[in-house]
Amino acid sequence: MLTSKIIASGNSEDGSDTGVVVGVRPKTQKPPLYKVLVLNDDYTPMEFVVHVLERFFNMTHAEAFEIMLTVHKKGLAVVGVFSHEIAETKVSQVMDLARRHQHPLQCTMEKE
Repeated sequence: MLTSKIIASGNSEDGSDTGVVVGVRPKTQKPPLYKVLVLNDDYTPMEFVVHVLERFFNMTHAEAFEIMLTVHKKGLAVVGVFSHEIAETKVSQVMDLARRHQHPLQCTMEKE
């Protein structure tokens, strides 16, 4: 979207409006953000979920433990909000590590 500023306006002899445009600046929009969610399952060890949260979401052990309990009790939890590319990378990292350790842990993203 472009915005411009008119600094002077008036009427010309033929009755039409006239104005002087001083500058045209592009108006940028913030990119949409995405929530990254971790989903509960009955097989992934709680310690592994805590490890994932510490490693990929830079949480302290206490923060990761609290989020893991939320996932366990409520079925899912938002573990971060990021731009699309970063959210996609985090989901991929979590899913790859879970697969390598043969855990069914699920991690998804959704638009905020």
